[in-house]
Amino acid sequence: MDFRAKVEQLVHEFLETRKDLYLVDLKISAGDDITVILDGDEGLSLQDCLDASRAIEFNLDREEHDFSLQVMSPGLSEPLKLPRQFKKNMGREIEVLLNSDEKIQGEVVAVDEDKVTIVLRYRRPKLIGKGKEDVVENKEIPYTEIKKALVVIKF
Repeated sequence: MDFRAKVEQLVHEFLETRKDLYLVDLKISAGDDITVILDGDEGLSLQDCLDASRAIEFNLDREEHDFSLQVMSPGLSEPLKLPRQFKKNMGREIEVLLNSDEKIQGEVVAVDEDKVTIVLRYRRPKLIGKGKEDVVENKEIPYTEIKKALVVIKF
């Protein structure tokens, strides 16, 4: 079994013991620097990262491969990639860059395996008469149309 396959197997074995956690990304550089990005339905604690790190590191032989290992959560600057991440951020404002390079921003109100639904709130010119009107619109966005989605940080 090659090194990458062994690391993937160890990550998946750990995740089998923790159904509330899921893999967001796994990167292994040419120099065998391993970066495991995990997330959880209810967040990810430092202890979760330590447990995952131990499950991986203690089952790899440093005599075979000299490696470094980082296990972390996706930061606020990391894009949302998986339906579970969108679900975790229900009620939050996100900014979505579509494949067409159009940017939209709205609140996540529904998530399923194929798409995310966000509420758009904006002002537009009245269809009849002068002035502007407030518009509230639900927009369903298939994951295949999303180039990048980030949680909007508000202070």
